Formats: sequence, C-alpha cells, structure tokens
Amino acid sequence: MKKIIIADDEHKILMSLEYSFKKNGYDVYIARDGTEVLDFLKTMVPDVILLDIMMPNFDGYSTLDIIKQDEKFKDTKVIFLSAKNNPKDIEKGLEMGANAYVTKPYSIKKLIQQIEELF
Repeated sequence: MKKIIIADDEHKILMSLEYSFKKNGYDVYIARDGTEVLDFLKTMVPDVILLDIMMPNFDGYSTLDIIKQDEKFKDTKVIFLSAKNNPKDIEKGLEMGANAYVTKPYSIKKLIQQIEELF
C-alpha cells in the first residue's frame, strides 16, 4: 500500500482528498502545515507528498526545500497542489524539485491518475 501525506490548511480539501486516496488503496496521513509534514518524516518515508504552498507556520516551498536536502526521501514524489497558478509560481515549484504542480481547482480523478503515472 502506497503511503501519502496530504498537506493543506483547508479542511474540506483534506477530507475529500483523504477519502478519495483511501478509496484508491493509499495509506493516508493528514498534515495542516509544513511542520506536521516534517513531523511525519521523522518516522516514515512516504511514497507521495501532496503539498499546498500557502499554509500557516511553514509553507510548501520551505517544506520541499527541507525534504530535498535529505537523501532518504530521494524516491518520494512531491506534488504541489496550489491555488497559486501564476506561471512563475509553477516554474519555481518545479525548479525546486517538485515532481508535478497541480493548480486548484482540480479534478481528483485526474490528480490520482497523474500521481499513478509518476511510478
């Protein structure tokens, strides 16, 4: 079973993504900001991290930066899921090492398909 961490500060988004990924056979972990993601990473190596950019306390860019510094997460796929849809934001996210950048609003079905294609 693939492990996914979903990081977003919007409750409704977390709930719908959690339901959909569990339904598709994922082991789902929920984080409300980057510090919660980093707490999970102390005890696990997920297959996928779905990361919002604009979150309180610790944003998605800072979180990705720390993840990319640790060799044990080299095979973990990181996907930004963000309302920031400016081409410069997308370019920045991909240059930082994200495997994909998905803008909100999004199709959950297409999002899951896109993640599956990364493996």
